[in-house]
This record gives sequence, structure tokens and C-alpha cells, in this order.
Amino acid sequence: MDERNPTGRFSGRAEHYARARPGYPQEAFDLLVRDCSLKSDSVIVDVGSGTGISAEPFLKLGFRVIGVEPNQEMRSVAAEALGKHQGFTSAAGTAEATGLPAASADLVVAAQAFHWFDKERAKEEFVRVLRSGGWAALLWNDRKTEETLFLREYESLLRRLGTDYSKVCHRNLDETAFERFFAPSGFRLERFGNAQSLDWEGLVARNLSSSFVPAEGTSGHEEMMRALREVFDAFAEDGRVTIEYSTRVYYGRLRPA
Repeated sequence: MDERNPTGRFSGRAEHYARARPGYPQEAFDLLVRDCSLKSDSVIVDVGSGTGISAEPFLKLGFRVIGVEPNQEMRSVAAEALGKHQGFTSAAGTAEATGLPAASADLVVAAQAFHWFDKERAKEEFVRVLRSGGWAALLWNDRKTEETLFLREYESLLRRLGTDYSKVCHRNLDETAFERFFAPSGFRLERFGNAQSLDWEGLVARNLSSSFVPAEGTSGHEEMMRALREVFDAFAEDGRVTIEYSTRVYYGRLRPA
């Protein structure tokens, strides 16, 4: 796999992604609405919007959301899932070239996506798209790796059998990356608890939604599935396992450096 091509890495994974990726706590969206002073007519641009997981809560709150996503499969799944919301539109673009008009957004959001961006070019594009005084927010569901035996074994499995997990993991970002992105205004960071309870099929889908997991029909897939089954059988209670997360929200006004 080529970590420089995040668009292609997620081809064939959209259905797994939509089914089994976790949502984000409602408190995270309430925080952004409050602290970013969003109004009923505010426009939110969701960059790397994927299957619409981070767009839907804003839509339910009544905002207009433009999803920017380069992967056609992801856009198609999002269109089907979010088509009932009149406020949703979708654009085939990237963080570095959204294709959107200048000064057209009040908040730009990137959920589970910022680590794939060219940070400097993305910032220039976000600043261009935002109205004066506009905000940016970067969200992650940061999977906990040490809190339970299951989480420890699952992390070990990914490091052992994932294709390039250590290279592309979003945890490779350090605080310097956020300081540079939000400079000169600075940023705020809030954390929220989050969790998923998954049966076997759900765990398989969650596993296969990750770009560093060997896809069906590729080398290493069967070995991954055997190891995953062993971990599930060892730690499932009443046929389910729990993945715990810390949801991180970095947000601030975005201005040119």
C-alpha cells in the first residue's frame, strides 16, 4: 500500500466503514456549535467526509453540510445514507483542493482524516474556503490500546499483521503539527469518552474498514481473520467485545500564518 494515496487505500472498504466505524459523542458537536458560535444559517464543510459519519450529527442539528471526499465509493455510500437531509451536498475534492468557492464556510471539519493531508496546503485551502474569522476542527476517535486485555491483544494483532500500521497510524502526529496548523491563533483541545460494543460480524467489519488491514482476497487476509477470531473468542462476553475510545477535538480560528 502507498500511504501517499489515501484515496485509493479506502477503495472497497466503504460498506465496512459505514457499518462499523464509531460515531462521535454528541457532546463534541454541541461543543463546536457553542464555542464556534454557529448560527442556523452557518455552513459546515466536512473534508474527508467519507461515508458521512461526522456530517450527519450536524445535519440533524439543522446545519447545511458540504461533504468533500475524493473516493467515489465513499461518496456514494454517504449520498445514500444522508440523502434524506436536504442540507447535505457532496463534492469530489481533497483537503488541498476542495473545489469550493472562497469565503463560503463558517466551520471546516476533518474527522479521522487530518493525518492523511498535506498539512501546509490543506491549511491554505481551509483559510481560502473559510469566511473571515472562521473555525476549523480536527476530530479523532482515538482507540484505547491498554485499558483491557482485549484492547491490548487487538493492538498487538494490528501491529503484527497489519500491512503498514505503524507508518500511517494517526498517533504519529505530535502537538507540533497542531500548533503549526492553528498558528498564529492557537487551538483548544477537548476529550470525550466513547465506545463500541461489537459482535463477531461487527468486529470483522470494523477491522476491515482500516486501510492497513489486508483486504479480502489479498495476501495476509486469512491469517488476520484467524487471529482476529482467536482474540474475539478469548475475550467476548455474551458474544460481544467492547472497543473504547477517547474522542479528541482540536479546534480554533484559522488564519494565514
